[in-house]
Amino acid sequence: MMSFILKKSLFTLIFNFSLFLILMIGIQNSYIKKKVNLIIGETVNLPIGFIVGVSFIGGSITASLLDTNIRDKDSEKDL
Repeated sequence: MMSFILKKSLFTLIFNFSLFLILMIGIQNSYIKKKVNLIIGETVNLPIGFIVGVSFIGGSITASLLDTNIRDKDSEKDL
């Protein structure tokens, strides 16, 4: 079981890191920039593609970790 969780986490990290590298290469010629309004302030001007890409990657990592956590709790109930 631990091997499965480790393999899935490693695959997720490598896959999302690869997406991040492709995002960095593809964002080089992006001229449309916007600020992100946070609770405590604003960010610097960031390309829109970067904002969307990082949001997608963050969601992908969060979803994979939640899925692993839920499956882990379900297997404990079966014991």
